[in-house]
Amino acid sequence: MSPKSRLYTLVKAWKNKPFQEVRDACGAPWLGMSSQAFEEHQSWSKRQAISHEPIFNCKGTKLTGSLFRPLLTASDMQLLRLFMEGLDSISYWYRSGRFIPGILPMPTHAIASSGYIDAMSDLILNSRLPVGLIALGIPSLPEPDIADAYKEGVLRMRRLGVLLHFMNFTGTVEQLHWINEMQIEGIHIDMGQFRDEALSKNVIAQLKQSPFSPTQIYASNINLVKDLENISAMQIDHGYGGLMLSPVSRHQMLHINDSRIAKAIFSLHPHPQPNQNGDQ
Repeated sequence: MSPKSRLYTLVKAWKNKPFQEVRDACGAPWLGMSSQAFEEHQSWSKRQAISHEPIFNCKGTKLTGSLFRPLLTASDMQLLRLFMEGLDSISYWYRSGRFIPGILPMPTHAIASSGYIDAMSDLILNSRLPVGLIALGIPSLPEPDIADAYKEGVLRMRRLGVLLHFMNFTGTVEQLHWINEMQIEGIHIDMGQFRDEALSKNVIAQLKQSPFSPTQIYASNINLVKDLENISAMQIDHGYGGLMLSPVSRHQMLHINDSRIAKAIFSLHPHPQPNQNGDQ
């Protein structure tokens, strides 16, 4: 094997390796790094390892997106950096030939802040990602005193081609009105609401009443086999949770075998048993 061939093989093997943190052997903070910055650095590899929650269609036959979980619990100082990390992951999949939309949740006060929206707009434009791969996760409706600024922030994201997802749908009249007014592309419903019968199935029917509606329904927190039966019966479009697949790294996301996942999910459903005559 020529030196050039060996170099090519080494580089290819290195690119295919999952991410691993590189740190000093002694584990001591680097010179000039504050304790808070060092803690951030230490937690970075952990986020890379388990930060992306795969989303599938309701049958589990197709990977349809990813939820970037670190943004759900981020502090104000972390928001923009984590938002950039989420965009970087979507770009990583896009450059690798996989069109995996990413949902990046942002808190209400950040969406109502022109400073945050300006910074997010710059990051989105610099990413040069095609329309349809970036979705903004909206956690809740705003308080009345920031409603106008909030709506302006949402509309600015919409003008950039960013999809809008409402993350914590509970079925209130205000939420339904706002979803219809803003033409939200995705709403996320916790399956616990169906287990506790806190959300009427008529609400789902109301969301699906128009065949031309752009809204897709996502079921979150799928942890029971009964949940899979419910999302199938209610014709929910997408689902995610521990029963379907736990969060993975961005590198592992590239290697999710949809057919294998579908087979595993399908095996959880009860199958008809053969009768006594041996007929299937």
